[in-house]
Amino acid sequence: MLALTAAQRFVSEGPWWLELSRYLPYPLLVAPAVVALLFSIRLGWRWLVAAAATIAAFATLAMGFVWNADPGDDAAVDVRFMTYNVKALLAIERRGGLAALAAEVERHHPDVVVMQDSSPLMRGRDPERPGSMFGLPEVKREAQYVIASRWPLRNCTTARADSAEVQLAFARCTVDRPGGAFEIVDVHFESPRTGLVAARQEGFDGIELWQSNHAGRVAQARALAAVLRASAHPLVVGGDLNAPDASAAIQALLAIGLRDAFATAGRGWGHTYGHRLRPRFSFLRIDHILVSDDVTVVRAFTGGEEASDHRPVIADLRLPQR
Repeated sequence: MLALTAAQRFVSEGPWWLELSRYLPYPLLVAPAVVALLFSIRLGWRWLVAAAATIAAFATLAMGFVWNADPGDDAAVDVRFMTYNVKALLAIERRGGLAALAAEVERHHPDVVVMQDSSPLMRGRDPERPGSMFGLPEVKREAQYVIASRWPLRNCTTARADSAEVQLAFARCTVDRPGGAFEIVDVHFESPRTGLVAARQEGFDGIELWQSNHAGRVAQARALAAVLRASAHPLVVGGDLNAPDASAAIQALLAIGLRDAFATAGRGWGHTYGHRLRPRFSFLRIDHILVSDDVTVVRAFTGGEEASDHRPVIADLRLPQR
């Protein structure tokens, strides 16, 4: 268990089994250590402490637990930014689904919200004059992405980050905030679902598909990193990246100087996905807000689980004055 903990925490590009283990519900991984803890009661206090320390190490290091300082309610904030995979098609089919989405967004009062799997939210709206959404007057749709903002949006486009291995479409806009513009990116990486299902149902026969699935996500991250490396404005990236923060996909984006908002200023585990699966609780942090090094993260936290398969991630930010 200690070896797995160290590998999950410090090895970003590992063998297939390590990458697969990052997506397993953590009770499955910690269960052997819990059993060892029970047996150690009869073996003396040293064994008991060792077993307890193993569980604590996994729960913190491997599961990405952070506990950053509380900035206080009076901390200065320029922008509240939210990313949310709203699963809009499912919300439309579910009674009260759209109202639940609206309530979740409005509860956090974001200045800018970027959404994935969200194009059905634009049904019946004029693409050129869509009107407000969640009380935010500026609304743009780019492919599966919808962006709503308190301030004017310009230069919005469906951008590309393609390579020899993969193709990736993402939304990119400039936000004209008083005090200085900043750039936002709304992105959704390839889902691990097909690879995970193949590994679970086919065993070793499904590992090749899992490896291909993982490699595609890493290639998307590296292609996006190459595009974003030369951003002219302060940059905020939000999206369903379908990867935990220790994975090679996230590390490829951190390598160009981006920082994860929750890791920088969050508290707890920040899990965003899993509550609609059989475990019925969130056990993965695959939705992220990443910021350039000139953006200060004041606080970051996750939202509720009621409205979507994904919890939103919210970050309070301070931007350089221009």
